[in-house]
Amino acid sequence: MGKAEKPEKTSKKQKHFWKDFKAELKKVIWPTKSQVINNTVIVIAIVLIVTAIVFVLDLAFEALNTYGINKLKTIVQNSVVTENENETNAGSNENENQEENDETGENNSEGENSQEENNEQANGQDAPNDTTNVEDTAQ
Repeated sequence: MGKAEKPEKTSKKQKHFWKDFKAELKKVIWPTKSQVINNTVIVIAIVLIVTAIVFVLDLAFEALNTYGINKLKTIVQNSVVTENENETNAGSNENENQEENDETGENNSEGENSQEENNEQANGQDAPNDTTNVEDTAQ
């Protein structure tokens, strides 16, 4: 007998659910046909505007990416080439300078000393030795 009571309870619950459901649907305020049309037009217009904005931004970023990346590639390639040239030039210049210094260093060792002495003598002659002139102008 316990099993027979359960189907009756579930059928009562289902009838009660559908009655409540129907009562709630009667309470709903449904939009008019013109309101539905207006709201649909607004939604479609906003979707089209957002689509156009995204499309334009996509084209702009794609162009920036394409041209920007290509420009960066050329800049990097040029800088790598110039760095390589500078390194090879610096290496050859150092070798040439070293060879020149070796050759001229042996021949001009006495000339360098005399040149330093000449600079010292020139600096000594340019300095004012007479302090009386400074004192006279201050008075």
